Amino acid sequence: MSLLKNTFAAIAGACVCGIVSAESPSGQPAAQARLQQVAAFDHQVTGVTVASDGRIFVNFPRWTEDAPVSVAEVAGDGSIRPYPDEKWNAWRNAKRDEMDAGQHFVCVQSVVADDHGNLWVLDPAAPAQSTLVPGGPKLVKIDLASNQVKQIIAFDQQAAPQGSYLNDVRFSADGRLAYITDSGAQGALLVVDLASGTARRVLDGHPSTQPEKGVVIKADGKPLRRPDGRGVEFSADGIALSPDGKYLYWQAIKGRTLYRISTSALADASLPEKDVAGKVEKVGENGPADGLLIDRHGRMYISAVEDNAIKVRDGDKVSVLLQDSRLRWPDTFALGPDGTVYVTSSRIMDMHWFKPENPASLKTTLFRIEGTSR
Repeated sequence: MSLLKNTFAAIAGACVCGIVSAESPSGQPAAQARLQQVAAFDHQVTGVTVASDGRIFVNFPRWTEDAPVSVAEVAGDGSIRPYPDEKWNAWRNAKRDEMDAGQHFVCVQSVVADDHGNLWVLDPAAPAQSTLVPGGPKLVKIDLASNQVKQIIAFDQQAAPQGSYLNDVRFSADGRLAYITDSGAQGALLVVDLASGTARRVLDGHPSTQPEKGVVIKADGKPLRRPDGRGVEFSADGIALSPDGKYLYWQAIKGRTLYRISTSALADASLPEKDVAGKVEKVGENGPADGLLIDRHGRMYISAVEDNAIKVRDGDKVSVLLQDSRLRWPDTFALGPDGTVYVTSSRIMDMHWFKPENPASLKTTLFRIEGTSR
């Protein structure tokens, strides 16, 4: 039996124009998948989320520049405004000794709107994916109706040790738990009790959360390496929750393999670590990927970072949905209220980590994928 809900007909191969045709779950021809630009940014974007009322939010991590805004709401004309306000976005690396890292966004990696009227901001607080700023790693809950911060869950050194980089987050359907990937030096998952703020690291160092040996990430057909020879070494990164909330999926960017575990196993805080590890299942191979998203029909969208492409997993079959030269490192997916899929292009392969001749500030883009709403 397929490990993912088998509801999507096979997708045809991409054509040179970046458009493919697909079939709907009923077998009838669906609209062609096509990129439409929503907004362009002067800084490197990673995360995107769309609230139930259609409001769009993005974030800009401090990787190669001291970005002037960490979290922003995107207006209809593509312009942005700091969210929830200027104060939360006032952090500057040069002023770190003067500011409270627990009350400002330090280096935000992900934003996710839940089904309960909240925006959650995940801040690993590690500028340049390097040293953590003490007191900075946190998960921040913002009420979308009032645009006010309602909760701050601070992560201590047991949950977010030096070398960690909290990457992306999903929430249980009942709103009790958060699941977070750690793509840092020692990959892991975090399970967070949102009421108490208690966080547990699980699968810490487990093969499923680590980079896969022998995998070399390529860009434009060539190995992607820094001037000193280091390649891409991101651990557990992409994360997705099944529509029924029963399974959590993840994979490392430097990896090909998709894994899953039952959320009931993650919810059981009394379960010994070896028993948690024993419940991890290999789903199949996606190839190197960053963001993951499972839509309401059970289709998994996969950011194919080596191919400027987006793939879809339908049961055991992985096919290209679209390929487009503008998708320079498709990063994070979001699902709109009408089922439309959004994706950011973060241009990681163009960063001056890998191309020192490029500027620290990279222009990036947010797209919607036309033909995915149904």
